[in-house]
Amino acid sequence: MAGGEAKRASGQAGSAKARSGRPDALANALAGEIQSGALAPGQWLKQIDIEQRHGAKRMDVRRALDRLVQKRLVVHLPNRGYHVVKPDGRLAREIRDVRVILETGAVDGIMARLRDEDVAEALRLARRFESLLGKGTVIDLHDANIAFHGHLLGLSGNPELTALVQELRGRISSAAAGQWQKRSRIEQSNREHFAMVEALAARDAAALRRLVRAHILQDAA
Repeated sequence: MAGGEAKRASGQAGSAKARSGRPDALANALAGEIQSGALAPGQWLKQIDIEQRHGAKRMDVRRALDRLVQKRLVVHLPNRGYHVVKPDGRLAREIRDVRVILETGAVDGIMARLRDEDVAEALRLARRFESLLGKGTVIDLHDANIAFHGHLLGLSGNPELTALVQELRGRISSAAAGQWQKRSRIEQSNREHFAMVEALAARDAAALRRLVRAHILQDAA
């Protein structure tokens, strides 16, 4: 799953999205590349490369990058350009700790609203991630992972919580981007997804809380 392959895939997938509405769609496409690790922490972003990869105009690229600066995914240095944020270890640990509090705290709400069809959808999404283990790109895996966890959090019935966790994930995912380059890390995530589905099916809140916490803290390994 080489970086070049991931960037080509991100360009193909992201450019179609980016063309649908500028510059917000372009910013979202670039954010996906950053959060998946296709654009590495600290990497300088050449505007001409973005223009060519996404079929974008220079003004749209500048506006999209400025939006990412506001989201703290990109840093702008006057007279030098833009580069992907490289969070320090302290920031990453603090955000992980906040995620543990929020996501384990959502478990009671998830269990209170859980239906059999919700468990079935979680299983479908877990299987989707598993199907990408041998053939998926970094972007594919990232998107499948976000879909699984988005569904899980959505079951809490608290859209603000879901949005907050998504924002937090975006701020530190680039720091842990290497996880999607390691086969062992991907396989561990896959096993944990299925374990979470089993906890859902058993209506075992305590087990789900333990699994969610371990899954988040895995980024620190």
